[in-house]
Amino acid sequence: MSGRGVWLRARARLRRFPTALAACGDQAAAYGRCVAAAAAGPAELRRDMCLEEFRALRECFARAVRPCPG
Repeated sequence: MSGRGVWLRARARLRRFPTALAACGDQAAAYGRCVAAAAAGPAELRRDMCLEEFRALRECFARAVRPCPG
C-alpha cells in the first residue's frame, strides 16, 4: 500500500492555502491580534483564549476552499 495519495491530497490542500488566507485576511488578523495580546500579558496562554476568533478564521477558510456550486 502506498502513501502517495495522501501526499498528493496534502499538497493540493497546501496549494489552496495562500488563496484562503488572502480571502480571510480580516479573520486572520483578528486571531493574530488576540493571540499576541494574550501572549504579551503576564499570564500564560490558556487553551480556548481566542476560541471565537479561531472559529471565525476556520469557518472562513472552509468557505474559501469549498468548491463553487455550479
